[in-house]
Amino acid sequence: MTKCTTPLWQKYNSGIIPVIPDIKCKSPGEGDLLAGRNPVAYAKSLAEAGAPVISVVTESEHYGGSVELLRQIAEAVPVPILRKDFIKTREQLKETAQSGASGVLLISSILEKDQLRKLIDGAISLGLEPLVETHNEEEINDVKEFQLSFLGINNRNILEWEMDNGTVNTTEKLAQSVSQNALVLSESSIMSREDVVRAIAAGAHAVLVGTAILKAKDPVAMYKALSVPRG
Repeated sequence: MTKCTTPLWQKYNSGIIPVIPDIKCKSPGEGDLLAGRNPVAYAKSLAEAGAPVISVVTESEHYGGSVELLRQIAEAVPVPILRKDFIKTREQLKETAQSGASGVLLISSILEKDQLRKLIDGAISLGLEPLVETHNEEEINDVKEFQLSFLGINNRNILEWEMDNGTVNTTEKLAQSVSQNALVLSESSIMSREDVVRAIAAGAHAVLVGTAILKAKDPVAMYKALSVPRG
């Protein structure tokens, strides 16, 4: 089940660093991020700019998202949509699939190992590609047996609502610990072209960028500046 990773691998193998724009209405650390913009129109502009996958944060209290926003964006853009939220139940997986998403984030730090296993299997059975997120070497080692197609390294600590001073150093420390043939995604704290290049040099295959693009004066230009030739 590679609905999200197939276009990412295609872009990576073509010599371009794949960048997934992360659409979140607000964040605990940055406050309002959309600044009055229509998130659906914003997503369409990034898809037109070449985004191979678009991430949508649906958590409402801290990030201002919703399942309805996920559905609207999935209907509006021609590329796979990844749902980001604190998924813990099969009901949430069903909701994700019914909303038109192609992939779903599963955060290893908030799930027991058996619970994570069941959610991975449940996602695949519903036609969703699971992105399993890790933040340290222990979590990476814990998920090796799952034979994942998509593994994320969050440079910040989601348990602190990503308000810690995380940097791409986390990816640099952890990417080489991934022994399986998963597409490795570096998430959070990617603020510049230099950060993108560092993450890829460390062993990531793609990056997920939210705040840096959302806060840019010209988000499309910023997106294009980050999605650059690798090597």
